Amino acid sequence: MERIVIIGAGPAGISASIYAVRAGITPLVLYKDEGALKKAHLIDNFYGSPSVTGKELQEDGVEQALALGVKMKQAEVMAIDWNENFTVTTDAGVIEAEVLILAAGTKREVQKIEGLKELEGSGVSYCVACDGFFYRNKRVVVLGNADFAAYEAEELAPIVAEVTILTNGREGMFTKDMTYPVRTEKIKKIGGEGRVEYVEFESGKKFFTDGVFIAEGTAGSTEFARRLGVETDGTGIKVNADMETNLPGLFAAGDCTGGLLQVSKAVYDGVRAGTSAVKYIREKDKGGN
Repeated sequence: MERIVIIGAGPAGISASIYAVRAGITPLVLYKDEGALKKAHLIDNFYGSPSVTGKELQEDGVEQALALGVKMKQAEVMAIDWNENFTVTTDAGVIEAEVLILAAGTKREVQKIEGLKELEGSGVSYCVACDGFFYRNKRVVVLGNADFAAYEAEELAPIVAEVTILTNGREGMFTKDMTYPVRTEKIKKIGGEGRVEYVEFESGKKFFTDGVFIAEGTAGSTEFARRLGVETDGTGIKVNADMETNLPGLFAAGDCTGGLLQVSKAVYDGVRAGTSAVKYIREKDKGGN
């Protein structure tokens, strides 16, 4: 079992890992990719770096962490469960952890589909673990075109009568053989009188359904938090000054906690989360938790 697992290799996750390892606990950082920072063309407002690309800043941070002994593993996180300790399910296996730091950022993709926003909470859901129960023996669809959508379909299958994946005009990027129907037509709208009743394709054909579960790209920190019953608000995961959530042993840092979406803020969050996680473990070892 790992003592500390950090999900995300951006400035928040890497900063957390650096402060944890320097305090004597070597964390494991899980990441699918390098995140949004590496896509930034030029950063000229970060202390001590008047002109640096996001790629350079990201790679320097990772190199620094690795040099200190931080463990890193490239894997997509599919689900997180908690029962005293954390069970992290990835596409490369299952990892157990005493303490978890969510630093995987926040999703910036927003589907521009007519009716989606209007029917949120009335048949449109972003959380299978939260809402799947309410669709027992009903017909549902999952919107997405990658492994996260396939995982959500698998989670729904034992509950619902029928589940179909809709890719919204995109090619499927599933790495495993699909056992559920996949429809690739472009979606025109999600419709219904007061709640979801159908998905209409651009061809004019309607696919009747009781619910639409959004599972675009990969799951972000907020999605994992919601599944665990962690408090969130309109800006992200709710944390205290030590970056602690309301779930024991779970911390969050960076964009997923809201506020300024800046590297400097993410670094600070990561420092607090890393040091707080170490403090939590030390107190736990002494019998304080």
